[in-house]
Amino acid sequence: MENRICALLGIRYPVFQGAMAWLSDGKLAAAVSEAGGLGIIAGGNAEGEIIRKEIQEAKKLTNRPFGVNIMLLSPHKEEVIKVVLEEKVACVTTGAGNPGKYIEAFHAQGIKVIPVVPSVALAKKMEKLGADAVIAEGNEAGGHIGKLSTMVLLPQVSDAVSIPVIGAGGIADHRGVDAAFTLGAEGVQLGTYFIPAEECRAHENYKNLVLEASDIDVTVTGRFTGHPVQVLRNKLTRKLDALEKNGGSLEEFEALGRGSLYQSVILGDLEKGSFMSGQIAGLVKKKGTCRELIETLLTDSKYISYE
Repeated sequence: MENRICALLGIRYPVFQGAMAWLSDGKLAAAVSEAGGLGIIAGGNAEGEIIRKEIQEAKKLTNRPFGVNIMLLSPHKEEVIKVVLEEKVACVTTGAGNPGKYIEAFHAQGIKVIPVVPSVALAKKMEKLGADAVIAEGNEAGGHIGKLSTMVLLPQVSDAVSIPVIGAGGIADHRGVDAAFTLGAEGVQLGTYFIPAEECRAHENYKNLVLEASDIDVTVTGRFTGHPVQVLRNKLTRKLDALEKNGGSLEEFEALGRGSLYQSVILGDLEKGSFMSGQIAGLVKKKGTCRELIETLLTDSKYISYE
């Protein structure tokens, strides 16, 4: 059936690969885009030229559309935005801030703007500012999370705006895809689902943690900081929990977690690493290429036909 997300971006399937810090590089984004979805490079706190290198890597691997996620709290956001404008990627997704003052510049270069939103109010604001679509992400998602679940957030956002809505958080099979579409989405975004992909740079220990996770192996750390993070349980999460319960300071908390993403993604350190993951990890049981994972995801979907 006709799909506004596919028409907007020129992609075959309305399936986005979520922007995961340290994981979503040019290689992974290109593989997802080559498979018919929309790959997204994670900007994180990286400097502009690092993102340029990832964009150019993706361009070597695919001529299909892909995007860049810009974290608007990044100290390097201005240089990343400059690089994205120069490289003219298909779209940007944004988080941790308001992209309003940049939308006109992006549109002038033909770049679609799709913010991640945790509430109806923010979704309506993004539509008013000229966003092309929004990603309604529930707190089932991995990494930094909001307050509302996908089941609650998605239908309310879909009712509140006229632009297309992508559902994110808690999706890892065709049932999740169909549920999102039933709730009003016209596309889906998945992060944790792509961690075991062959093209994902995650250490094998990271991939195996996801594949072996049960339904209760995901926890949230750092609620007291105002920026809670969803991760797989390990020795580091227990230390962070203990620090929080004992009234530790923000500085102590940040010091304990410093460098933990590098420890997980690159070194696979099961004790010191922060293994970000969505609540859906217990349902992720398949390795394979991005093409195989997208085929598996969409087979039997009532809304998206895999061809």
